[in-house]
Amino acid sequence: MELVLKKSGSGYLYQSDNLDVVFSGNLPEGLRSLEAREQADEKTFGAEDGARLTALKRDVARNCSPASTEIDVTSATGVLTYRIDIERIDTQGMTGILSVITDISETRHRERILKTLLRELSHRSKNLLAIIQGIATQTARQALSLDYFLTKFRGRIQSLAYSQDLVTDSSWRGAYLFALAERQFSAYWPDSETPIAIRGINAHLSPNAALHIGLALHELIVNSASYGAISAGVNSLTIDCFETALDGNDAIELTWIEHLPPAVTLRETDEHTFARTVLERVVPVAIGGRALYLTAPDRVEYHLTIPSREYEIIDRIDQ
Repeated sequence: MELVLKKSGSGYLYQSDNLDVVFSGNLPEGLRSLEAREQADEKTFGAEDGARLTALKRDVARNCSPASTEIDVTSATGVLTYRIDIERIDTQGMTGILSVITDISETRHRERILKTLLRELSHRSKNLLAIIQGIATQTARQALSLDYFLTKFRGRIQSLAYSQDLVTDSSWRGAYLFALAERQFSAYWPDSETPIAIRGINAHLSPNAALHIGLALHELIVNSASYGAISAGVNSLTIDCFETALDGNDAIELTWIEHLPPAVTLRETDEHTFARTVLERVVPVAIGGRALYLTAPDRVEYHLTIPSREYEIIDRIDQ
């Protein structure tokens, strides 16, 4: 029995009905004081928990009904949690109270971590649903028909899915800027032999920044694929990222420079107006940054300043 208890990590304490200790075994080092004769529960677990445990034992002795409780104990390694199962024993001439004490600290720690993760997942899911709702509302306002709405809405949701995949793959830590841009380009510029130039700092973006910057890149890419360089099959755009400052604090600036071929005429359509709203208002507000969107007959520029709380520079070597 002693070996079984050691394997299970449990200890035991057998006491008379008067709570005098008869014998014990395999008690954790921090609970050896339970073997003392006087006020052992209070000395080991503190006045409040000790008195509660003593009262529970007396109740089990009186009613012969098993009971169980959990008590937290502060130790040098942190908070330890013990489950104490109490039962009255009346057999083979022995009458008393048996307490089986099990260290469940690791189980409770995992449960706390799981609850924290679930709360975080709930929070992020609500944020994601809010983004989807905003996309649906804004797309519907510009929709000329149901087919138009479905086409544009599906494209934006797919863009969001691309970004979310990267965030999920990183265990919700975020996404690298270069990977995010390459993923957004994949559906519109599949030519891997002449990739779009992505230069500067490959910043690691927060989940919030990754989702919203992914949307900004999607709008820029779709406009280019509809009216700009990509539609003409010309690889004349670059993405750059460099360190800067925002209101006196560290920041990075993401720039999109697109040179338009002479044959391309940039049109201010309803769809383009929606893209401008996303680029100039929705994305910078969501990340607490600043944006500038410029269009000219020969070029399109987008400058997005991202505050330091939304990114981390893990490797400062330009890639």
